[in-house]
Amino acid sequence: MSDVVSLSPMLGVAVIGGTLAIGAYGVVVIDRLLYAAVAGWPLSLAWAAAQPAREVATVIRRQPVTTEAPDMILWVLAPAAYAGLAATALSVVPLGPGVVVADVRTGIVVFGAAEALAIVAIFLHGWAPNSPLPMIAGYRFVGVALSYELLSMFVLIAAALPAESLSIGAIVESQQGLWNVVRQPLGLPLFLVVTAGVTFTGPLDIVDANDIAGGGAAEDSGMAHLAWAAARAAMLVAFAAAAAAVFLGGWIGPVLPGAMWMALKTLAVVVTVLAGRHLLARVRPERFVRLAWTVLLPLAFLDLAIAGAGSL
Repeated sequence: MSDVVSLSPMLGVAVIGGTLAIGAYGVVVIDRLLYAAVAGWPLSLAWAAAQPAREVATVIRRQPVTTEAPDMILWVLAPAAYAGLAATALSVVPLGPGVVVADVRTGIVVFGAAEALAIVAIFLHGWAPNSPLPMIAGYRFVGVALSYELLSMFVLIAAALPAESLSIGAIVESQQGLWNVVRQPLGLPLFLVVTAGVTFTGPLDIVDANDIAGGGAAEDSGMAHLAWAAARAAMLVAFAAAAAAVFLGGWIGPVLPGAMWMALKTLAVVVTVLAGRHLLARVRPERFVRLAWTVLLPLAFLDLAIAGAGSL
């Protein structure tokens, strides 16, 4: 493995925080551009780039509203925990050749642990307001979360087999001759399903969904609304970066610097996931669970078998 740049704790926090902040801003801009494109509006990058600031200013001016007897500590901690788990997940993903905040040999395990704990943060966000619709959203997510977790586990293990390592940096370097998206063609599509599920985006938005009047975010207002939206965007950035590293060769690419390749591949994943928000209908939770256990999980097993056979 190439030499790893060692970052001090303070610098590491700054790098991860800055990456997530810029990434979250980019998520909003891309989402607004896609919305305009689907709606048939004239595309304006200047308009889209100014939208996050306008929306933040609008939200801040709104009067905060709370429910009767909410758990205010959990209401504050849930988005903070969700964003913190996004930062933890991103910390083990190399942002360039040898540039990783937490260079651990079990990076895939750390990423999976952050993904699993995100279920708790999402549930607590629905529980905290002491209101029916957010609580339904929390329970609904827990009901389908196992489907996401199993998919993620199998495709990530399959990607680690050629590298013979659980380090995400080693997985990137194992793709020098051939990216995993070609070597294991089922892996990336299945991981995109996991990404849409954990970030409840597009067809798998069962948490903050319209059929339950906003669900987990139904009672959010003011800064609480802004914090939850920012945490969701940050988690999407973390998952997109992981997809770029594990399946698209990370920093590997000609001519351009490695960090730029990593950024471009992450951007491509973000655009793909957000496009699903505007182009695909939302799937009912029970139908997704049936699809996951009867179709997607067998495909994940097949992906693992292909990876195992290729590693013999």
